Amino acid sequence: MLVQADLKGSVALVTGGSLGIGRASCIALARAGAQVAVNYRSHAEEAEQVVQAVRDSGSQAIKIQADVADQQAVERMVAQVVDHFGKLDIAIGNAAYSDREPFVEADMTGFRRTIEVTMWGAFYLTRSAAREMIRQGLRGAIVLVSSPHANIPVGGAMAYNMAKAAVEAMARTAALELANHQIRVNVIQPGWIDTPGERKYASEEALQRAGRRIPLGRLGTAEEIAQSIMFLCDPRNEYTTGATLLVDGGISLPWWAGDAETPRMD
Repeated sequence: MLVQADLKGSVALVTGGSLGIGRASCIALARAGAQVAVNYRSHAEEAEQVVQAVRDSGSQAIKIQADVADQQAVERMVAQVVDHFGKLDIAIGNAAYSDREPFVEADMTGFRRTIEVTMWGAFYLTRSAAREMIRQGLRGAIVLVSSPHANIPVGGAMAYNMAKAAVEAMARTAALELANHQIRVNVIQPGWIDTPGERKYASEEALQRAGRRIPLGRLGTAEEIAQSIMFLCDPRNEYTTGATLLVDGGISLPWWAGDAETPRMD
């Protein structure tokens, strides 16, 4: 039986909180008792829906528009969270962007935007949240959403691959530097998840067909990833820092061995 985290009294900020994994994370945090700040860049209506869902669960929420690629905007956002709720205990770096095309043909505007949002956005959040948590003198938890792209060189996604690999190195370094402040920094690696963002690259039919090829036979859900993020936020797991939690349905397993006959142990 799953025991839900108890985050009553906590304040959480989720970047990219209006859709997909971010949306599911905001709602999961609220159900555990946290007050939630929902960051968005361009999906204001969807962000308001998330705020309402959080309030319907009995918690408090605000939405904050900010482009995480803008350092000053992220710093203002963290200050706004503290001004409204009085503190910040949990930061979830979920916002990302990705254009897909061979790097030799890449539009460098999209290539740079991928890195600015996915890598620098995670850094700006980690830095701003950590500075506030240190100022407060309280324990804190930072979770950065990465991807198997950090380890698997997916063709046509060089900028995203680079950014996610950097995020993981960043998180481990931050975990080391913040340990004496009792601020935990961890990473989650979602596999292929059924989110609105995936429709940018594939049709519904293609997504379902691809899901059947994953070892567990389907795409993951945003709610499943949110539950894993909750594990990393849960104060009962306060001895976990600098870790990467892989939740991918087996997609990172060696594809070339998938059809091999399993040896019998008679």
